[in-house]
Amino acid sequence: MKIRNILISIALFFTFLNAEELKMPIAFESQFVQEIISPSKKKIRYTGKVQYSKSSLLKWQYISPTKKEVCTDGKELVIVDHDLEQISFYTIDKGFDLSAVLENAKKQKNGSFMAAYQKKNYYINLNANGQLAGIAYNDDLDNSVNIRFSGMKYSNAPFPSSSMKCVLPRDYDIIRG
Repeated sequence: MKIRNILISIALFFTFLNAEELKMPIAFESQFVQEIISPSKKKIRYTGKVQYSKSSLLKWQYISPTKKEVCTDGKELVIVDHDLEQISFYTIDKGFDLSAVLENAKKQKNGSFMAAYQKKNYYINLNANGQLAGIAYNDDLDNSVNIRFSGMKYSNAPFPSSSMKCVLPRDYDIIRG
């Protein structure tokens, strides 16, 4: 998975998890399926679990086809790739104007939401309970990205920050980007 796709996914969560109309909780956890389809129609499908807490803590646990953890506090991105036995650290340096995105989020006739931001359209679907069900967009490489959530559990209390950090095995190689 490209780092850019991970950063875009994180930006999407910060964008939509705080939108007042979407009534997002302080925290949630869910199973997910992320499908990425390239312009040449090559498709890759990831599955796993995602946790969100407060306004900036996010943890993706990829299970298939590769085992990987991706954690962020909004300032630093940590990727633990268990197949490669490496840990990568990245500073999130590209500014993200959350308020600009939220101002542009509009409810569509079909009940979903759409936000235009930085020349991209993001489509958000809610389930029958008004909970986040999916996000779709085209990334910077013109891949079609669709993330679907299932088993969504909302919480009115944040998760402990320690549970939102990636486990860093001592014997893995470390990369700083």
